[in-house]
Amino acid sequence: MKKIPVILDGDPGHDDAIAWVLANSRPELDILAITTIGGNQTLAKTTYNAGRIMSLIGLDVPYAAGRSKPLFCDLIVAPSVHGVTGLDGPELPEPERVIVEEEAVELIARLLETSNEPVVLVPTGPLTNIASLLLLRHDLKEKIKHIYMMGGGITKGNWTAAAEFNILVDPEAADIVFRSGLPITMAGLDVTEEALVYPEDIERIKSVGNDVARVVAGWLEFFYQFHQPLGYRGAPVHDAVAIAAIVRPDILMTREMYVEIELCGDFTRGATVGDYYGLLGQKPNATCIMDIDRVAFIELLIDSVASYGKGELR
Repeated sequence: MKKIPVILDGDPGHDDAIAWVLANSRPELDILAITTIGGNQTLAKTTYNAGRIMSLIGLDVPYAAGRSKPLFCDLIVAPSVHGVTGLDGPELPEPERVIVEEEAVELIARLLETSNEPVVLVPTGPLTNIASLLLLRHDLKEKIKHIYMMGGGITKGNWTAAAEFNILVDPEAADIVFRSGLPITMAGLDVTEEALVYPEDIERIKSVGNDVARVVAGWLEFFYQFHQPLGYRGAPVHDAVAIAAIVRPDILMTREMYVEIELCGDFTRGATVGDYYGLLGQKPNATCIMDIDRVAFIELLIDSVASYGKGELR
């Protein structure tokens, strides 16, 4: 099997962490690096969390810290959702790998330059690192095969009435990415809030019995504690849908759409405005995921944690 080279960029975060657990379990993916961004928590915390996740799942690749703040605005963090550490819940091993001296954009650029084939980028946090790469190294654009991202929502927001968190943190970065002309698959709230892990699913994951499964179940239980009072039937694993789009596109329903980022609205800054009916006559710039086979998604997650076998946390 020819593997797909990918770089995972995120702000872990419970759903980022589960997305990386899924990605690392898939034989068709060749993870080249992990890069981090400020978002769910500060850059220092998300970078530390990334190192701990990598230790948990035995992922031995370079990892680098990215931009600590958005391009033009102050950083928004989400301790009410992910806790004071950004990854509250189960105890995790300490990072085993030392962070590289390169900044994230430099690491991504070097990997693109040296790759024999175009690379897939999977950002599951604010898009600041990806936009910075496009601004600073436009010459490497052809080395990016596809961007599979979690962010936005055609019909809803979750941090404001109109805007999803990742896009709201850095709308200008999102605008640069969506105007880049690169192939984009967008896992927005339209689908990710249907990617729910119910309490009974959490018990199934826990029953797998290995250490990764127990930690993932603990992350889901923590995440559900926030969402349950809001009326959710389960924990939405937003970021894992971006990985599912690469490895199991057959369980997703998509729609090609022209999407713009609102930068100026008093009430709508950060909104991903999709031309659902093609009224503007613009060529679609994103494949928007609109629905998911939830049962198949749960089986995908269970198979993922089961692949880690037995063993103690190191």
